[in-house]
This record gives sequence, structure tokens and C-alpha cells, in this order.
Amino acid sequence: MSTLFEPYRIKNLELRNRVVMAPMCQYSAEDGIPNEWHFTHYTSRAVGGTGLIMVEMTNVEERGRITDHCLGIWSDGHVPHYKRVVDACHRQGAKIGIQLGHAGRKAQDAEEPVSSSAIAFNDEFKTPHALTTDEVDEMVDAYKWGAVRAVEAGFDTIEIHGAHGYLIHQFQSPLTNKRDDEYGQDLSLFGCRVIESVKSVMPDDMPLILRISAVEFAEGGYGLDHGIELSKRYKEAGVDMIDVSAGGEGTPSKERFPGNYPGYLVPYARRIKEEARIPVIAVGLLEDVNVAEHVIASGDADLAAIGRGLLRDPYWVMNANREQNPKDRLFIPEQYERGFRKI
Repeated sequence: MSTLFEPYRIKNLELRNRVVMAPMCQYSAEDGIPNEWHFTHYTSRAVGGTGLIMVEMTNVEERGRITDHCLGIWSDGHVPHYKRVVDACHRQGAKIGIQLGHAGRKAQDAEEPVSSSAIAFNDEFKTPHALTTDEVDEMVDAYKWGAVRAVEAGFDTIEIHGAHGYLIHQFQSPLTNKRDDEYGQDLSLFGCRVIESVKSVMPDDMPLILRISAVEFAEGGYGLDHGIELSKRYKEAGVDMIDVSAGGEGTPSKERFPGNYPGYLVPYARRIKEEARIPVIAVGLLEDVNVAEHVIASGDADLAAIGRGLLRDPYWVMNANREQNPKDRLFIPEQYERGFRKI
């Protein structure tokens, strides 16, 4: 058995393997509600053997959506629609988490986007409203109520989106946080308060994950030392695992961007795991099973997130495991056994 396909446990979350379906926006919802597309999209990956399915960024308020067709969880009416997806994935042996987020200044369709400071993402985006201190506190509550609804829907874990230039990232970056209140004096404060608020309404044995941009690729962006310090602060606030990504805050500079190649973000995951002393998820073109296996077997990360590979093949886990372990029948539903028998 290869390491990638061994079970993994963190707190009460028991996974049948170490493959995570990375959260990938589908831009297919109406009023933030998951529909038949989302049901098929997520449950097919559960049938295919994925250990942990992470639902795409699900926004804690209506104006926080990237587009008007993004998912949301700002009302109690959303809950039964998510529960239907969760229950179906559970029936197929997968665990499922939800990524709570807010696009902030990157909310393309919002009448008035919001952010840490009144700085537009670029010339094609609206200048956001800089949240007042009281409004920031209200936003923390929005994340908390999103978590309440996620727990009610039966999700196995919650991931907070603190990466890719979205709202929490906008507070933790010197490029976008020009505030003079307490949320400007401490760049991790907003993220920490969101974490503490979300943690307060989660079961004690449910793990909380946070996705972070370990580095910024834009000119003048923060480096890995800042990403490590943020990870340490977020761990102290209550995060159990860090999902390590990078960038998303602006146009990458040639000097700072390493280029896209298999595993290009893995070194950031390893450093955060070692220095923050916390379990990590690695991302970044890991769809070659040999690359993903090396990431886990070498100890660079505890879980491997597959994005584009799982878009192309919902049965990536089933097929990749057979490639690594030809005699293994794991992750093959009984109904599909015929497809793996010799004629």
C-alpha cells in the first residue's frame, strides 16, 4: 500500500486515504444555493474514492461572492441543500468539508465590495468600501454564523479561506491593509478573531483548517517568513491544520513567481509544517500520482490536494491507486468491479 492511499486521522476526522479534492469554484449557483450540478459534481468524486471532498468557497454573506453564481451560506434556508450533498457523499464513504470565505475587494458583482482598505484589486475592479472597526466585528460574526450552519448541515470539517487575495488575506497583507485601528496594527488579528469565533461554535473534536497564501507573488508582497508567522498565530487561535497555497493578491512578478510545475508550492507546505509544528495540506499540480505519493511519503505534507486532475477524472483516486497498487481492490465500488476484471 502506498502512503498516499493509507488512512489518515486528525481529531475525529477519519479519512480513507490522504487525497483531498481541492475547493474549486463552479460558478453555477443561484442565490448561493447548491443545485443538481453541485450534487453530481461532489458525489461523483465520493464514488471515485476521494478521502476528503472540500466544497468550493462558500460565502458568509451575499456581497462576499466572487460572482452572483457562487455558493453562499448566509441564511438558514441554505442548510438543507448542503445537507443533501453531505449525506450523499457520506453514503459513498467520503468525508466532506466546506470552505467558508468572503471575496472582499474581489467580489466582482457586488454593488459595493468591501475590504480592509479602499484599494481596488486592479483597474477592472471597483474601489471597495473600507470596513469600519464595528463592521469588521460584524464580519467576524458572519463567519461564526456560517460555521453554525455548516455544522448543522453535517460537514465533517470546516476550512476558512485566508488565501488568494480574498478578505482575510486582504487584512493579513501589508499591500492591502493600510488601516490605523487595531486591525491594521496587527495584521493577523482579523484572521485570529474569525478563527476563534468559528471555533466557538464547532464541536470540540471537529478539526478546523485554514487555507493560507504562504507567500505573495506581486511586487513588494510578503515572503515566507510572514506566512510562517501568520500560521503560528492562526495555530494559537485554534486552527488544527494549514492548507498551504500562495499568491492571488495581484499580478505575479517574474522575480517572485517560481513558475507552474508539479509540486511548485510544496516547499512552502514543508516549511510551515516544520516551523509552525502543525499538520499541512499540500497543493500545486499534484495530479501525477507519483508526485503526490512523494509529497506524502517524504513527510512534506500530511494530505495532498488534487484540483485539475479531479476535474478531469472524478475517479482519480480509484484509478491512481490501481496504478500504484495493481492488486489492490480498495476504493472500487462493487458496481464497478467488472471494469477492473480481466476478460
